[in-house]
Amino acid sequence: MRFIRDIYAAKRAAGQPVISFEFFPPKTPEGDRNLLDKTIPALRETRPDYCSVTYGAGGSTRDKTLMIVDRIQRQHGLTAVAHLTCVDATREQLGELLGQIRALGVNNVLALRGDPPGGGEFRVTPGGFEYSSQLVRFIRQQPGLCIGVAGFPEGHIACKEGKYADWQHLKEKIDAGADFVITQLFFDNADYYEFREHLTRKLGVSVPIVPGLVSILSGSQMKRFSAMSGARVPAPLAARLQALGEDDPAVTEFGIDYATKQCADLLSAGAPGIHFYTLNKAYATTRILHNLRLA
Repeated sequence: MRFIRDIYAAKRAAGQPVISFEFFPPKTPEGDRNLLDKTIPALRETRPDYCSVTYGAGGSTRDKTLMIVDRIQRQHGLTAVAHLTCVDATREQLGELLGQIRALGVNNVLALRGDPPGGGEFRVTPGGFEYSSQLVRFIRQQPGLCIGVAGFPEGHIACKEGKYADWQHLKEKIDAGADFVITQLFFDNADYYEFREHLTRKLGVSVPIVPGLVSILSGSQMKRFSAMSGARVPAPLAARLQALGEDDPAVTEFGIDYATKQCADLLSAGAPGIHFYTLNKAYATTRILHNLRLA
């Protein structure tokens, strides 16, 4: 399968955006069936450029993550990205996992510090890594892998020094060998533009900085995501969601329209593509892509 960096380079040369999806390993057999037999086949019809699969806290979904990326590539013929974290893993264990990933024919990984099981503060595993930049440097020593990292347009929620310090940490990950950046979700494009401007103009970053977006499905979901990620909710968006209340179908339609406008604005302003946090559902993402005439 192709390296993600090559996909972005080819699409940039052709003047086309890269469209990618993110999935998470379900917790139940029914969830597995829905994802593998319904969601992924439905979204495959939109002809995405690649898909990524998350890695549960503490590596709790390792085997299932590998199973899903393998199915994405073998069964559906799509390029897959496996997430990898520092949590509860030594260098030796991470090296073994990278060997498993490569044995499946997967040559793209997203290197993350990761979240500890049950929340709380991150603790370094003895013999492991404290920072994702260290993980990136470790992976870069392995041949034949393309590395992505996460970026935070509003600064990482755990970075007490503020967003500019966090953006400097991202520069360190890129200097360690990262090939592309996928952002945390955001709801105000101005945050992405400031983030991109600072990275490219002040820090000299030249790798693709890919906006990650989610389509709002319900008011409660929105509040949960905002609390978890620290993503700011613009006042007009908050007011509209409050007006719609618990009418989830209406919120879903509004979310599709809002995300469509976000995507159109980002692409017109030169974003290299859009990475959709699908929540393992096909409907909203498919609608957005059709609205953009990208499906």
